[in-house]
Amino acid sequence: MGAQDISWINLISGYLLLIIPILTFTYYKTGLIKDTLWAVGRMTIQLLMVGTYLEFIFTLNSWVINLVWVLVMIAVTAFTVIDRAQLSRKLFLLPVFASVLISLSVVDLYLLGIVLKLDFIFDARYFIPITGMLIGNTLADMVVSLNNFYKGISKQQTTYRFALANGASRTEALALFMREAIRVTMNRSIATIAVMGLVSLPGMMTGQILGGSSPSVAIKYQILIMLTIFVSSLITNVLTLLFSCRKAFNSMGNLRKEVIR
Repeated sequence: MGAQDISWINLISGYLLLIIPILTFTYYKTGLIKDTLWAVGRMTIQLLMVGTYLEFIFTLNSWVINLVWVLVMIAVTAFTVIDRAQLSRKLFLLPVFASVLISLSVVDLYLLGIVLKLDFIFDARYFIPITGMLIGNTLADMVVSLNNFYKGISKQQTTYRFALANGASRTEALALFMREAIRVTMNRSIATIAVMGLVSLPGMMTGQILGGSSPSVAIKYQILIMLTIFVSSLITNVLTLLFSCRKAFNSMGNLRKEVIR
């Protein structure tokens, strides 16, 4: 038995919850109302389009279409991460895109091909939702990581240049900032894993139970998803920092002025 359907009227009534953040943002004059409404509107349109499209690609189940869809998701993620981190699109688009692509290729291949042993690893029923979940959960971590790394260097250029002046290579001079960015980002993920299941029922697990799966099956999938999200986030963030450093610094080892918008 599947999940209970939601009428369009009931769905629209759910938007009334936005009154709470709007009133809060108004009271504290945060300037976030416009961004919130824009984000919710874009999310609504995107999900409605995705829902319609997924009905089609799930039926067709072509590996080419499935792969193209994932590449589109990666591209949208790259633009979103760069914009939220307020970094240069010109310098960061390729490094972010490549990092996410490599990370997903490794994790998806292992999870779908080796752990789940699917005969067809591009099966839309598994490939698209699992990949989407990995991308969605990695996105926020990437914003935190890039912000911490590049704004940290920008604010502490004296420390960075002092290391270079004392004979350190660029990689050695950046190690402190890399370590801090990874620590801050992955601490968040570690905390999430530590309390998962005790304080909340994860999204995928909820969806599976509502869709008719037994709790034991849903839990097994959730464990695998949490592990792969954690590993995917680490790989993506480390690669993004390493790849972007090649573009973000000039030949003298100085941070380019156009890096932070």
